[in-house]
Amino acid sequence: MDFDVIVVGAGLAGLVSTAEIADTGKKVLLLDQEPEVAFGGQAWWSFGGLFLVNSPEQRRLGIKDSKELAWQDWLGTAGFDRLDDEDYWGLKWAEAYVDFAAGEKRAWLHSMGVRFFPVVGWAERGGYLADGHGNSVPRFHIVWGTGPGIVAPFERRVREHMKAGLVNFLPRHRVENLIKTNGVITGVEGSNLIPSTIERGMESSREIIGTFNYQAQAVLITSGGIGGNHDLVRKNWPSRLGKPPKHMLSGVPAHVDGKLLGITEAAGGRMVNRDRMWHYTEGIKNWNPIWSNHGIRILPGPSSIWLDALGQRFPAPNFPGFDTLGTLAAIQKTGYDYSWFILTHAMIEKEFALSGSEQNPDLTGKSIKKVLGRALSGVPAPVQAFMDNGEDFIIADNLADLVDGMNKLTKEPLLHLQTIERQIKARDREMENTFTKDLQITAIRGARHYIGDKLIRVASPHKVLDPKNGPLIAVRLHIVSRKTLGGLQTNLNGQVLNGNGEPIPGLFAAGEASGFGGGGVHGYRALEGTFLGGCLFTGRVAGRAIANSLI
Repeated sequence: MDFDVIVVGAGLAGLVSTAEIADTGKKVLLLDQEPEVAFGGQAWWSFGGLFLVNSPEQRRLGIKDSKELAWQDWLGTAGFDRLDDEDYWGLKWAEAYVDFAAGEKRAWLHSMGVRFFPVVGWAERGGYLADGHGNSVPRFHIVWGTGPGIVAPFERRVREHMKAGLVNFLPRHRVENLIKTNGVITGVEGSNLIPSTIERGMESSREIIGTFNYQAQAVLITSGGIGGNHDLVRKNWPSRLGKPPKHMLSGVPAHVDGKLLGITEAAGGRMVNRDRMWHYTEGIKNWNPIWSNHGIRILPGPSSIWLDALGQRFPAPNFPGFDTLGTLAAIQKTGYDYSWFILTHAMIEKEFALSGSEQNPDLTGKSIKKVLGRALSGVPAPVQAFMDNGEDFIIADNLADLVDGMNKLTKEPLLHLQTIERQIKARDREMENTFTKDLQITAIRGARHYIGDKLIRVASPHKVLDPKNGPLIAVRLHIVSRKTLGGLQTNLNGQVLNGNGEPIPGLFAAGEASGFGGGGVHGYRALEGTFLGGCLFTGRVAGRAIANSLI
């Protein structure tokens, strides 16, 4: 054999595992169907958020966190209820991951040059009881350099090994079959695709120019999930989230199609928790798209008024940034695939950020001067670009014109001025006192007790209909497909299990393909910052386990 290990997929999990294996002197063949420009996969496009527990960044901001609190939050969020079967290994991976996030994760990354934005974000705030869903404290640590910043150290390690002859990277190699010999996975075969010079994220040609067959002692699947395959998303859509949306935007490129999961399943690997998935509710159509049907997620502060397609305010705790899947279920049960934010100019200046490395040039470009500008008044430039060019934004000086514009945008007069005006006026009356029965206003005021939110994330509470806070803004929000929470079931070494719960010799999986560990480390919901972290952790664990298992 020319190679000790074949890694299929050059995303973050694939890069991490390849680096770890090659560090031991073993030879790795790294395959990917996309061009070399796609090195790093979906991680490169990400905002670069990582879940860390009791970090120096948290402590400097007065946040008191602990492994015990993080584990409480994880269990309350995951809701594991298939403990004797599909959740058995996911729970074990979850415990190991929280230990990692509270332990050596930050030091390991720091040793490779990874640094963090000093203000820790508070994602998935929950809004239920203490032992329910959500982060009790801010834990969303943004990598300095966003997605490219977290990819860089592992790409550097892999390229160093390529120069040394320990890693052979072959782009445009699409794996179509896993070779099994006497019950052992011994290699892969597939098609060579025509070379491509497209830009990162764009859809590449599927023209075949040849075939390949490679042998190795072990094969590691790090091919990602199904978010770019909307037919497969709808097929696996759970009834608890309502009917599957007829219309979705894509938060990932088309090549994230889940095909290799089916190929691995055909070779005997067990897929579990197919009905668990993670899609965002605050999507806007990219006015300058990179891939087809490209959706960008708004990372909202807590102040926008969230209305369904008929103009009814969502009940607590379906507030911006609190419970992604809870709000997704509420939206889908209305019978419509979209919803609305109504907010003021004063809110959008402070509360709107956009997910993705390309939408945060200050953080991605590591510009301290530009980052400091976030604390100043004014709409961030990427957000302003959407306000100026995006089809989902309506801006008006009064509510009547705003509602009229909203109805014209959807081409169906579902919204009634009197209904929306009544709700907003009722909300505004609650601003007269520092106390209120409106739980969203309570949440806004509570958020501002955290210095990070008060400085750059949450606008001072104010009346929506007060002209001094205007103009008024409405944003049509789409569902954006994103992550697969289920996946190939793996043990704590990353070995893929068969239908009997036994490891398939020679076959491993990591990253989203493994449900970020065990076939579903998140259970039903995620705490955010845990997708990149899951790729890092499973790639590291599987890479080291494979290296130790080789002859």
